Amino acid sequence: MRHRELFAGGPVEVSSPQGRFAAGAALVGGQLLRDTEAYGKHLLHHYEDGRTVHVHLGLYGKFADGELPAPEPIGQVRMRMIGSGHFLDLRGPTACEVLDPGGVDALKARLGADPLRDDADPSVAFRRVRSSTKPLFALLLDQSIVAGCGLIYANEVLFRAGLSPQTPGTAIDQARWTAIWDDLRALMKEGVARGRIDTVHTEHTPEAMRRAPRVDRHGGEVYVYRRPGQPCLVCGTEVARGPLAGRNLYWCPSCQPEVARPAGRKREVRVSPKA
Repeated sequence: MRHRELFAGGPVEVSSPQGRFAAGAALVGGQLLRDTEAYGKHLLHHYEDGRTVHVHLGLYGKFADGELPAPEPIGQVRMRMIGSGHFLDLRGPTACEVLDPGGVDALKARLGADPLRDDADPSVAFRRVRSSTKPLFALLLDQSIVAGCGLIYANEVLFRAGLSPQTPGTAIDQARWTAIWDDLRALMKEGVARGRIDTVHTEHTPEAMRRAPRVDRHGGEVYVYRRPGQPCLVCGTEVARGPLAGRNLYWCPSCQPEVARPAGRKREVRVSPKA
């Protein structure tokens, strides 16, 4: 993690140019930053006195960092950190607060298994999925079940599994869940490593299909996400869109039929001339 590389192991100055995090900054400023960790969509900075700064970026939050000397703060900088050689600015987060150890434990207890963490236990998530009649799409987005799975990954992993997003959790067996989890984990790890989300197999890349690259502010090559009305890259059927769980759902009616396939059955992949 970049924050660990830049700041962990040394003292950091913490301030709040905007003022909204001034009290929290005063509690941790000047202390040694022991370590940082991500849990789902939550970032934790652990300080030497046991306090932790908890950040959730939400839809609009973002970090920016650079080498010292730090420039004058521009815009609404909620938190600024200054270490031995770098600075870090946080703008627009949903949450930026100081937690004690009990607060950190309570936060983690509310979250489900994080595919990016090596200590995650997917069997815990499976038990919750298997006991629910809610659509699998909604269950994947439930942070108390799968921590860190966002809208793009939820849409894409279900397409890759050949499952209708409306499939109830009760229809998913252990083998099917293991396949979904392993695929989600691989996609998310690759996304972190590459700094962008790509979910298409090699045979469906722009180069392989001789098509134009996808142009979207979210970036990345995907099968269904934000592609409504466009041909499916596998079968040529128009990608559909609809609301579910208060979010935008995208799917291929042909590749993701309403009736779930038996576990272990592989979907034949064909490239349609229409794609």
